[in-house]
Amino acid sequence: MSRRRIALLLGVLVVATFVTSSTVTAAGDDVGAFSQKKTVTRENVDAFGNASTVDSQDVTLEVDHTKNLQGRERVQVSWSGARASAGRATNPYGENGLAQEYPMVILQCRGRDDSSLSAGKRLSPETCWTSSRQQRSQVADTSAAVWRLDPFATEADRGQVSGVSKVPAGCSSPGADSSLHLTPFKAANGKVYPACSNDTMPPEAAIDGAFPPAEQAAYTGVDGKGETSFEVRSSIENESLGCNESTPCSIVAVPIMGTSCARGTGDLADTNGPCRAKGQFAPGSSNFSGLGVDDAVSPLYWWAESNWRNRISVPITFGASPNVCNVLDSRAPVGFYGTELMSQAALQWAPAYCLRKDRFRFQHNVQPDQASFTLMEQKEAPGAFVSGAQEDAGEDNGSPEYAPTAVTGFAVSYVMDRPDNAGEDSDLKLNARLIAKLLTQSYPASAFGKDHPGLGDNPLSINQDPEFKALNPGLDSIAREAAAVIMSLSESSDVVKAISQYIATDPEASAFIAGKADPWGMTVNPSYKDISLPVSEWPLLDEFIPVMKDDCLKANNDTPYLPRLAAPVTSFRKIAEAVLDAWPLAQTRCTGIGTDLSPYVLGRSERQGVGARMLLGVTTLGDAERFGLRTASLQTSQIPPGGTFSSAAGRTFVGPTRAGMAAAVKTAEQAKRGAPFTLDMEKVRRSKGAYPGTLIVYTAARTAGLEKSTARTVAGFVRTATTEGQRPGSGNGFLPSGYLPITRAGTTAALFTSAQQVAADIEGQVGETATQAPADTSAGIGGPGTDALTDAAATGDDAATDDAPKQATSDQLESLGSTASLTSTLAAWALPLLVLLGLAAGLAGPAMRVLAARRRLR
Repeated sequence: MSRRRIALLLGVLVVATFVTSSTVTAAGDDVGAFSQKKTVTRENVDAFGNASTVDSQDVTLEVDHTKNLQGRERVQVSWSGARASAGRATNPYGENGLAQEYPMVILQCRGRDDSSLSAGKRLSPETCWTSSRQQRSQVADTSAAVWRLDPFATEADRGQVSGVSKVPAGCSSPGADSSLHLTPFKAANGKVYPACSNDTMPPEAAIDGAFPPAEQAAYTGVDGKGETSFEVRSSIENESLGCNESTPCSIVAVPIMGTSCARGTGDLADTNGPCRAKGQFAPGSSNFSGLGVDDAVSPLYWWAESNWRNRISVPITFGASPNVCNVLDSRAPVGFYGTELMSQAALQWAPAYCLRKDRFRFQHNVQPDQASFTLMEQKEAPGAFVSGAQEDAGEDNGSPEYAPTAVTGFAVSYVMDRPDNAGEDSDLKLNARLIAKLLTQSYPASAFGKDHPGLGDNPLSINQDPEFKALNPGLDSIAREAAAVIMSLSESSDVVKAISQYIATDPEASAFIAGKADPWGMTVNPSYKDISLPVSEWPLLDEFIPVMKDDCLKANNDTPYLPRLAAPVTSFRKIAEAVLDAWPLAQTRCTGIGTDLSPYVLGRSERQGVGARMLLGVTTLGDAERFGLRTASLQTSQIPPGGTFSSAAGRTFVGPTRAGMAAAVKTAEQAKRGAPFTLDMEKVRRSKGAYPGTLIVYTAARTAGLEKSTARTVAGFVRTATTEGQRPGSGNGFLPSGYLPITRAGTTAALFTSAQQVAADIEGQVGETATQAPADTSAGIGGPGTDALTDAAATGDDAATDDAPKQATSDQLESLGSTASLTSTLAAWALPLLVLLGLAAGLAGPAMRVLAARRRLR
């Protein structure tokens, strides 16, 4: 072998060593679905040392995805074969879930369940997060200290003081007839928190912390099955836990079978009964009143060895943190401004740029569509992300063109609990008139709103509306302020325009806004009667200020009541997190006592409790998927010839699936080359299976007046985004859930073709010289293509769509995967490493061609 070939192969080895092995995992489309079956038991030991199995269950645990997670992302955890829970708590999170029997405790822990790892990298109860000290440390009369009889515990852990070698400073020693167990928390930075009081817990566990508890004592049904959404936290949300792309962590599920018990003698003789307790509640029962439970079968002692040994641990990995480019790339960013619909895609795309020196440092800056478009026209931004045609700034606008870059949309995300603690509702249906009622603040919300002229006879909130109840039977009718409005954006957005188009194209909703009562007598808020739609920014028109008797409310009664309930915000991300936390944005909570030291303050209302949640908000599909939010199906209509939208027959409800987005895209039409495709809402509503919330996002850029380097940058971005960036997956450079891939053939083929045409026009700076006809869409936008993704999507098979795009982009794909071990601690040597990577990458391409040539010659 020649020296040159040896050198080239060494270059490949360098790339493999520094990129693929230590910093990048190429399989970004592998979500890491997990499944494991384990036999879990409860065993007692008699006075002669003979063990007997009291209970045995074969538990199977499954998690839908575990790789490349981001902070606050939710994964779906399900199980079967577990012992049925009893005495179900109304709230399974944190210490609220302690008063129940036989639950499935689910925790996030730092480390892995791997005996080959050093002790500092293995998980243990000390590295598992809980939000309160009651979940990890107990003081009890020795007669109730059941952990001291655990036959699987060490001798030290059966002592009067256990979990620590001595009582830490700041913690009280137990009395003569008491026992103490501590499960200290070991933080990622090495600090140990004794966890014997609120003051000795990590800072993230503070009362009224920024985030609600994520750990759960989840309920198992009488059939042995259970399911829950579990929220993971990264080091950004929980620095003490410290999970990130370089710190391995796990989700740990502990099926509570009850503590195993040895025979106690002496001062432990009276502990035998409590240790062997089997519970006070019947399987499948509830404990809404929070009555006492048998601690031995409660989640209180999840850390006891007889429970802990039954654990099933699920390794999880985190993707590159949102600030990875700030840490590892000192180059000035190239900022593309535009719609928040691109945020989740940009989160995964950005590292695929900044971690490669042959690319620029891409940055997405969220701005309203029109404002971003204007910045692009004025050369203050190289490109703008917009989801529709925008108004030109004037003559010197650079002849902008629109390159299709992503297919996504908006969702009405929600959290709603069914009565009697029967779990969350998962099949919400909404129509345009119901959304219009929420946006126009036509529900009075409370006794304060009942005094509003024209609203006195309306239902207080949506769940009391007969129209809503007919579509969504089985939900409660308890009035809530938060259920009288829908959380939305305070700024201009094409999303708001699309929602208002959905309302405007529905005759029933339009008639309601025009003043016609619905069939049950509800009327529109007079402040919004005859509002002209569509609009890009939803106005707050209501000015009604009710008479308040409460001193605090009177002191803050200088703003209209219903707009305070709506409380629009500046980003969809805030709405998504509000739904995730079941924390309304409404500004109606009064605090303070009216003194100089404690004045009356009007602020955000309290979080809703599990079992009584009812909250709706407009979010992006990307955020809804990232955070595992439930999304409503929206009404469409298949109208027979001569029929109307008011026809009872033919009404359908379509959810935001890939199939629904694909069906909507099929209706899109393009007037000329470089123009945006038109998604006519009426056509979308008439198209079978089409989701009305679908939007096409474009990269808009000038085709005249740009510097050559800038033009090449924008054109290169469009080409990369519409090839490499369209592979579904969670790794760097991949397309996250909540987006429909743009592919060469099939439903989105015309979008792909248009994107390549616009990229050429931008790079060539052709100005107004491009006169070619648009892609032929006479057979529908996708034409007769055979792309596997879109063929599957057309049949509604979302699961079948995930893998197909890998073959659609052929040799243009260049995977970067996930930056599994790059963190801020590497900043000191990251730049030299990246220089080395650049040199190695320069050798990799020729080396691969040499190897390919050799294979062809064989």
